[in-house]
Amino acid sequence: MKFVIEQHSDGFVAYPLGLRGVVVGQGETREDALADAQSAAKFHIETFGPDAVSDDSPLIDAEVVDA
Repeated sequence: MKFVIEQHSDGFVAYPLGLRGVVVGQGETREDALADAQSAAKFHIETFGPDAVSDDSPLIDAEVVDA
């Protein structure tokens, strides 16, 4: 599963791609936010079953650039 990690002035947030529903993790570091989001995604899948995962996203990689 792929995750997006965003840095904000007050810390980091992370969320999975291809998961039906809203799952967000947060933390003071990238690693903390990712671990929180991974734990939340695991719980979400355990609760709602494998149908909660959508595998129809063609995204392979993403990048943010200033232009």
